Amino acid sequence: MPAEGLAWLERDAVLRFEEIERLAGLLASMGVHDLRLTGGEPLVRRDFPRLAGMLAAVRGVEDLSLTTNGFLLERDAAALVEAGINRFNVSVDSLQRDRFFAMTRRDALPRVLRGLEALAAFPEAHPIKVNAVAMRGFTEAEVLPFARFAREHPYEVRFIEFMPLDADRLWQPDQVLTGDEVRAAVHAHFPLEAEPREPSATARVYRFADGRGRLGFINPVSEPFCGDCDRIRLTADGRLRTCLFSLNETDLRGPLRAGAADDDLEQIVRDAVWRKELKHRVNEPGFVQPARTMSAIGG
Repeated sequence: MPAEGLAWLERDAVLRFEEIERLAGLLASMGVHDLRLTGGEPLVRRDFPRLAGMLAAVRGVEDLSLTTNGFLLERDAAALVEAGINRFNVSVDSLQRDRFFAMTRRDALPRVLRGLEALAAFPEAHPIKVNAVAMRGFTEAEVLPFARFAREHPYEVRFIEFMPLDADRLWQPDQVLTGDEVRAAVHAHFPLEAEPREPSATARVYRFADGRGRLGFINPVSEPFCGDCDRIRLTADGRLRTCLFSLNETDLRGPLRAGAADDDLEQIVRDAVWRKELKHRVNEPGFVQPARTMSAIGG
C-alpha cells in the first residue's frame, strides 16, 4: 500500500454482496468455475465470511480460494473454512520481524504466523500456500529460511517475481530477483525435482527430492505465461479487468444497477474478454504501469 494509505470508497461505490453473487453466478454459467477472493485485503470487508458462503453456494463454482495478508486470519480462519473456502494463499514476504515491518509497514509477523497455525488446524483448508515477493537486495536473505519453513510446516512456499504494480511506483527491472535465481539458491542446499505443470497454472512447482515439502515459482517477468492466461478480475467497485496490467476496464456496476438483464451482462463480459490483452508487455519499451496498483487490484 502507499505510505499515506488509500482513499476510502463510498459505500455505494462498492458492489453489494448480492451483486457480487449475481455476477459470480453469471460467470459460472459461462464457464468460470474457479473463483478467487482477493483485495486489496478481503478480510477487512465487513461480514466477509457471509459473502464467501454465498459464493460457495453458487451453482457452477467448483473451487473457491482466498488470498489474504493474514492480518485477520487468526480471527476468521474457522468462519472462512466453514463458509466453504477450500484453498488459501497467505502473503508473507519475510520471516524476520523487522524485515517484515520494513516491507509491509506493519509489525504483524507474529500475528500472521498465528493465523497460519489457526488455519492449518483445519484439514479441509489445505493446501495452504505462503506467497513471498522476490525482490533483489531483499529476498536473497530470505530464500533459505523460507525453504526450511516449507520443509518444516504444511505450507507450500511460493516465490513471486516483483512486478511493476507497487504503490510507490519505484519498480525497476533490475529489482527483479528471478525465479531461476531463487530456485538455484535453494537447489544448492536442498535438491529440488520439478512436478508437471498444470494447464494455465501460474506457478512452476518443485518438490524437495527427499519428499519434505514443495516450493512454487511464479515468474511473470522473466518467463511470462500470458499465452496460457485464462483469468479475469472483478474489482470491488464493479470493473472487469482482463489482465493484471490492463490500462482499460469494463464497467459492470453501471449496467447491473441500471437493470441490465443477464443476457446483456453476458454480452458485455464476452466483448471484454474478446479484447483481452495478448500479453502484459512488461519487458517491452514503452510499457505503461496501470493506474491501479496491486493494493487496489488484488493478487
